[in-house]
This record gives sequence, C-alpha cells and structure tokens, in this order.
Amino acid sequence: MEFRPIERPPHTFQQSVTAEQIQAICGRVFGTDVRVASATELGGGMYNSTYRVALAGQERPVVLRVAPEPGRQFRSERELMRNEYASLPWLAPLAPLMPRVIAADWSQKVIGRDYMVQSLLDGVPAAKRLGDYPRSTWPGFFRQMGVIARQVHAVCGPHFGPVAGPVYDRWSAAVTASLENIADDLDSVGLDASDLRKVATVASHHHAALDEITEPRMLPGDLWTVNVMLANRATEPTIVGVFDMDRTWWGDPAADWTIRMATAKPGTERDAFWETYGSLDHSPASVLRSGIYEARHIGGIRLERHRLGNVDGVRGTYDDMATVLTALT
Repeated sequence: MEFRPIERPPHTFQQSVTAEQIQAICGRVFGTDVRVASATELGGGMYNSTYRVALAGQERPVVLRVAPEPGRQFRSERELMRNEYASLPWLAPLAPLMPRVIAADWSQKVIGRDYMVQSLLDGVPAAKRLGDYPRSTWPGFFRQMGVIARQVHAVCGPHFGPVAGPVYDRWSAAVTASLENIADDLDSVGLDASDLRKVATVASHHHAALDEITEPRMLPGDLWTVNVMLANRATEPTIVGVFDMDRTWWGDPAADWTIRMATAKPGTERDAFWETYGSLDHSPASVLRSGIYEARHIGGIRLERHRLGNVDGVRGTYDDMATVLTALT
C-alpha cells in the first residue's frame, strides 16, 4: 500500500490511523480479499481523520472518515459521526449533493474508533477553488448557499438538541445545556469559562424569549465554504456537493453556523445569501436570542482554537465574548 498520512506531533488532537488499520477496515467493509492500493490523508477537516482510499481493481476511490478516539472527544462534541449518521434520513432534500454511506461501524472492534466509508464526491472544495473565480461571480455562489440552507432549515424535527440526542422538550433547555457543556469542556482543559457560564445564566433567565421557538428545525451546524464542493470546470462557482454534516441539531435556524457566517461581513458578496434564503427576524426577542447564539459560537471557537494550539486565537475570544456579554446585560 502507498500510504500518505499527515505527520503531526504526538500531542495534537488529530491522530492518523496506520496503513495496517486502513487495510483492516477495508477488509471488514469490502471483504478480506480486498487490497488497498493507496491511502492519502486529506487535511481539510479539523476533527475527524479523513482518507482518500484507492482499492485494487476498483476504478473509483472511496473516502474513509475516522472519528477521534473516545477519550479525546469533548463532551460538547461527543460521537459527532454517529450524530451525522442519525441525521441522514432527515437530510433527504440534500441527497443529490451528499456522499453515499457505504458502511458505518460503531463497534470499535477493528481499531477502537468509529469510522465511516463513503462515496467520493466529484469536484473540489470551495475553500480551495472559490478564490480562483472573479469576485463578480461570488454572489451566485452565496445565492446557492442560501438555497441549500433554506432547504435544510425547512425540515421539522421531533425534539430540540442534537439529532442523536440528548433530546429536550424546550429550546431554552437545549441552548442552556449546550452552553454548559462547552463551559465544562473549557474547564477540563484549564481555560476560563466564567464568561460563558454568565451567558448560560442569561439564557436561563430569558428562557421565555428562547421558548418562543416552538418548532424544531434542522440546523446543519457547520455548513459553509469548507463543507461544499464546486464543479471542476464550471465558468462560475457551482456547488455540486455537501459533506461533513456531523454537527446537526434541532432548533432555531437563527442559531445555525451558516446564518452566523452569512451575517459576518455585511456589504460584501455574502449579502446575496439573503436573496434566496429570505430575511431574518429583527424583533427584540430575536436580537436577544442572537446574542446568546453568538456567545455559543464563540465558546465553540475558543475550544477549537485550543485544540489547534492557537493561543492568540483563544485569547481573542475573551474580548469577543466580553462584547457580547455587554450587549446581553
């Protein structure tokens, strides 16, 4: 086997599997006679370990995604791959754009980690390709993003919270639990989480405003340029794939990462997103909720930056959270 892992220091969060483990996984999924010709680790994601795997005698490669070891997973990010798998029946509106699951194994009998084998999407990640197009074509890309987000947000669910659970009857309970889980994770790595706990207190105090959201909607959780594929040779950026939907949960569409990113740079090409998605609610209760959602995003960003060893980035989240807290209080 030609094996090309990404070399990382032993203390980093993402850790590659071995060539022997990849062969064992493929033997379990495709049969013991299968031979792996090559496996190349892909570096786009920051949570799972992902490989492009070519099998001898098969024309098209497959994608192998391997979850972190259970002991490395934070409470707020536990079993994300299982959460994605549980979301698939709800993501039917995006089925033509998503990879097909060939096999998923939660037994941890082969390598002690969850893994999923999927079909390989055509195209190139938008994060790598979009910048090659003239900026005059970018609004068309964001209009497509608005269509996709609207399709997903239109899906209604049975409860609030992560698709695979835990489940909550009220939106306020799901939001408060998420804030507290992130704070617990920050505590566990020695980071000050007192500001996030203050936001959790605000959320609990203003539960009535949060509980104006009574219909759980599907939130992709992480849908933006890094999670879509563009056609290879189109004259304008054309979305042909969507992947890594492991942070899905049920709740208020305004709480979604996609909405946060679409609003992040007003007056730019991103404004085209709203032409197809529609406008947001700007009532006082909605503004309050948005502040709580932003604090949750910042808490998650702080945790991710710590995981990546970005010390300066972690420090910057405290100023960002202070600004949000001032507005909330």
